[in-house]
Amino acid sequence: MNIDLKTILQKLTAALKVFKRYQTIVFIILLALIYGFLVFRINTLSSQQPSDADIALQQTASKSPHIDQTVVDKIQQLQDNSVQVKTLFSNARKNPFSE
Repeated sequence: MNIDLKTILQKLTAALKVFKRYQTIVFIILLALIYGFLVFRINTLSSQQPSDADIALQQTASKSPHIDQTVVDKIQQLQDNSVQVKTLFSNARKNPFSE
């Protein structure tokens, strides 16, 4: 087998001619493969359920909200002192989505 630069270039140019003829089809097939892989990957990642350890970690990381008792007492005191505030609080409790 004789390997020299001329034979390699001849075979390469012949292969490039064949590739140029089918480059559009190869490009479309490549795009379809990439798109199919992305759809498959999104499907597997979206249907994956978290493990029990992950859930426990997130529950311990999130803290419950805490309101100081002095703030609650101050709001209740202000609510008791004002008639308008009482009506606002009672209206807000009856229909919280009204403006």
